[in-house]
Amino acid sequence: MNVVYKRPESLKKRRMHYCPGCGHSIIHKLLASVIDELGIRENTVIVGPVGCSVLIYNYLDCDGTESAHGRAEAVSTGLKRALPDRVVVCYQGDGDLAAIGTSETIHAANRGENFTVIFVNNAIYGMTGGQMAPTTLIGQKTKTSPFGRDPEIAGYPLRMCELLSQLEAPSYIERVSIYDVKNVIKTKKAIKKAINYQMKGLGYSFIEVLSMCPTNWGVSPVNAASWVKEHMTEYYPLRVFRDHGVSEDSK
Repeated sequence: MNVVYKRPESLKKRRMHYCPGCGHSIIHKLLASVIDELGIRENTVIVGPVGCSVLIYNYLDCDGTESAHGRAEAVSTGLKRALPDRVVVCYQGDGDLAAIGTSETIHAANRGENFTVIFVNNAIYGMTGGQMAPTTLIGQKTKTSPFGRDPEIAGYPLRMCELLSQLEAPSYIERVSIYDVKNVIKTKKAIKKAINYQMKGLGYSFIEVLSMCPTNWGVSPVNAASWVKEHMTEYYPLRVFRDHGVSEDSK
């Protein structure tokens, strides 16, 4: 059977800059599909980070803005408070969100700001050349941990979903992945639910996506997907950590 790929209308017809096998392009397409299905393209604002996905607003056909490194959730807070009728999607990587942006992340979640965060966790700094990130696994080799991450020196990898689930205010927290088709479908469902919750005014929603970085991991795209499944999901289990949804149509 021939499968014909249909490009979402909210995804611009433009070549992406991502490396082969990178998960960002998949997540962009899922987000664009959700925007189409919900009919919110004219009402959506994407807040981009500093990192590999710094140009996300060049690929999605909706409003978008850049933020300083780590400040995407502060920018999202301002946008949503000034324009409460807009759907604000904050898109961040692990170095951006869990390192320089840790404070903004925790306090936006603790206040229950009514926007949606898509957190892409590939366990490494991508744009700057493969340094150790807050999410780098124990023993994982990077440019700045050539012998593997040592918890006695660098501490343990941050589990952001578990950390944020200790707070009272967030309405929805889930960790998903895109290492195979089944999980890609689950990721799209999670993104759609999170945006639905925002549209219902339920507050802060946080979707962590375990993703691939073949270039900086030094492996093939196929092996990168396997590495996510075999190693990342062991330390970062895929599950719902918080769901305060109130209706079936938001699932």
